[in-house]
Formats: sequence, C-alpha cells, structure tokens
Amino acid sequence: MPTAYVLLNCDLGSEGDILKKIKQVPEVIEVTHVSGVYDIIVRISSDNMDKLREIIKLNIKKIDKVRSTITMVVTDGQGQKK
Repeated sequence: MPTAYVLLNCDLGSEGDILKKIKQVPEVIEVTHVSGVYDIIVRISSDNMDKLREIIKLNIKKIDKVRSTITMVVTDGQGQKK
C-alpha cells in the first residue's frame, strides 16, 4: 500500500484550521503540528500510487493558506521492524 509523508509550510496562525481540514481526508493516517522548518507533517496511505498523488494534489496542496509542500514517498520494505 503506497504511503507518503507530506511536509507543509503554512501561513502563520493558520495551522489549526489546516489540521482540521487534513483530518477530514479519509486516507490520512496521522497529522502532526510540529515546530521547526515545517509546520505540519502528514502521513497518508492509499490503494495505489495514482490515487495517492491525486489526494495529495487535490486534498492537501490546495488547502487555503498552505504555502508549500514536500512529499516523500515511502520505499516498500525499508525501515520496517521484523
């Protein structure tokens, strides 16, 4: 199952509203407000890679006050505990 981490930069003070909107996306596994270079980290998973890209493009990147994103796709089988 394709999984990705999406790192978001948001307009100052908009993190709470953005978190609420992202939590409404069914494919979102986890969303966390963080401090540092990025404001929010999202872990998302979908049935296939095309759907995953579509969700990121249409449901996350287009949220009002999201300034920029970086997406990191998880490589299958890497880093899993045995």
